[in-house]
Amino acid sequence: MLKHIVMWKLKDHAEGADRAANAIKMKALLDGCATIVPGIVKFEAVLAQPGLEATYDVALYSEFTDRTALNAYLDHPEHVAIKPFIGAIRLERQCMDYEV
Repeated sequence: MLKHIVMWKLKDHAEGADRAANAIKMKALLDGCATIVPGIVKFEAVLAQPGLEATYDVALYSEFTDRTALNAYLDHPEHVAIKPFIGAIRLERQCMDYEV
């Protein structure tokens, strides 16, 4: 099992929208990738919630059966297609992959 965790801090304004609107759009785009390849065990895109401590705006927690499944997800055309939007709206990105 391979876990893939990514967190993004978004720009205040980008792509003609504010941070909140871009976070909602980004979550929808990520949610669209939840079943694009076999081997995705868990896939949860979440937004920072008001009133709870958060240093990032959007997070993705996902689990894959193995490295092959993660690589298939990373290289899948639907995942690749959302990268330009995410790259344009993000200020920072952190990622960690680990095997359990």
